[in-house]
Amino acid sequence: MVPTKPNLIFLMTDQQRWDCIGRFNEHIKTPTLDRLAEEGIVFSQAVCQAPMCVPSRSSMMFGLYPSQLGVRTNHGGLYDEDKLPVEPLPELLRREGYQTAGFGKTHWNHGVRNANPPTRGFEVRAVGLARDSGHYEENAVMMGDDDPEGLAAYQEETKDYGSGEENANGYIGCTSEVPMHRHRDGWVAEQCKRFIETGLDASRPLFLYLSFLKPHAGFNVPREFEELYRLEDIPDIEQPPWEREEATHLAWTDDMQDASSGYWDKRRVWEAMSPEERRRTTLRYWANCSWLDHYFGQVLEGLQEKGVLDNALIVFVSDHGEMLGERQYRFSKYCLFESSVRVPLILSGSRIPQELRGTVDERPAELIDLVPTLVKAAGAEVNPLLPGLDLLGERKRIGSFCEYHSKTSGGLFAAPALMWRKRDWKLILYLPGTLQDAVTRINELQGELYHLADDPGEWVNLYGEAKWAAIRGQMTAELLMHLACSWTRGPFFYDNQGYRALGTST
Repeated sequence: MVPTKPNLIFLMTDQQRWDCIGRFNEHIKTPTLDRLAEEGIVFSQAVCQAPMCVPSRSSMMFGLYPSQLGVRTNHGGLYDEDKLPVEPLPELLRREGYQTAGFGKTHWNHGVRNANPPTRGFEVRAVGLARDSGHYEENAVMMGDDDPEGLAAYQEETKDYGSGEENANGYIGCTSEVPMHRHRDGWVAEQCKRFIETGLDASRPLFLYLSFLKPHAGFNVPREFEELYRLEDIPDIEQPPWEREEATHLAWTDDMQDASSGYWDKRRVWEAMSPEERRRTTLRYWANCSWLDHYFGQVLEGLQEKGVLDNALIVFVSDHGEMLGERQYRFSKYCLFESSVRVPLILSGSRIPQELRGTVDERPAELIDLVPTLVKAAGAEVNPLLPGLDLLGERKRIGSFCEYHSKTSGGLFAAPALMWRKRDWKLILYLPGTLQDAVTRINELQGELYHLADDPGEWVNLYGEAKWAAIRGQMTAELLMHLACSWTRGPFFYDNQGYRALGTST
């Protein structure tokens, strides 16, 4: 008997640009994602809430903005299980009677300070890392325990890729000699397929979460997917006419970095490359997207054979984008420009109304919308404190928000940079310097204003031009009120009754 509640299938990648599915890029080969788009809704204006893994994923899974959670950078996390501000999505669905199975990266970061961190609602859990990686979860199957030789082979191949596999060598990558099933993502995919074959509970609806580590660097790619592309077909990355960032939120961030590390290190390497060598990085990034698409196809085929997709809502999303050499050889994310903050977002499956299949929804969308969307689809009540919207509902926001936090070379939090984005315009407000003394310097506010319709590369900052003062003022006011209305639902405070919103009674 098919459960009345829909099965919820959550497919996720790490650091996949919004334009790296075939629907938006004729060069990319992603037949599985293209089919989901044809059978579902593409949210073409979706953005993440922080352009880095930990705050973005925490925000997405709890349904609150990074600053509401207090998880602002990759060095943060929610560590105390008895003090979580709200329950994460897997736990919400488990309480609604779902069988919850999570495969791959969550990046809760809670294993850093906890000896036995829980799976936070996942009844079945597999993580493609080692037990001592800081991402261990109690009762999870860890790749380091299940296939230590495979993990060791992967780590040997990527040993020169640096922290997070994001140094210049990581972006150059290689044709991988490690068998696909012994890559971390390959192992996770096999665990997921095995569960589908032998572990489904037919008496309950299913929440299946499958989250891969790539196309995030390093770019060590299986040969068969690298060979899907020809180097001569790869376009060059268009570069701006200027040599250095000027008067942007990245300009002062660049100045904080040591000249021998980070952005400047990669830039020196890429400037010395030939155009063909640079294009190979793009090729390997695309090949990683195709490889993961292949795994998604296998998993969906297995679910179809088991009848799970007869009653299902399928989500595909990534946690943030990738600059991929734009803006004078800039890689990774860590900024509020389009290639970093925009994400692919698709809702598909049998639960999508027939009249909406194959459509593009151009409303502003955010990753925090996924919790209310899935909870509502499960037939449960959505927590009114959450600022997200049901993506399948009629309500819409007028703009989308993202926040960027970083640390100075001395380890202090930098003052934040905040983004307010519409289809044709983007505003970024930032305050150079540290957060420590920011309240005494708010008169030093700086900004960026881009007309995305005419300037998709965000090369021309219109913030200071009198001609655009009215638009700048309107967007600034909208950003202010968005923050005020969202934060008035919180921020949360903790007392002997636990976390509560301001104004709630005991």
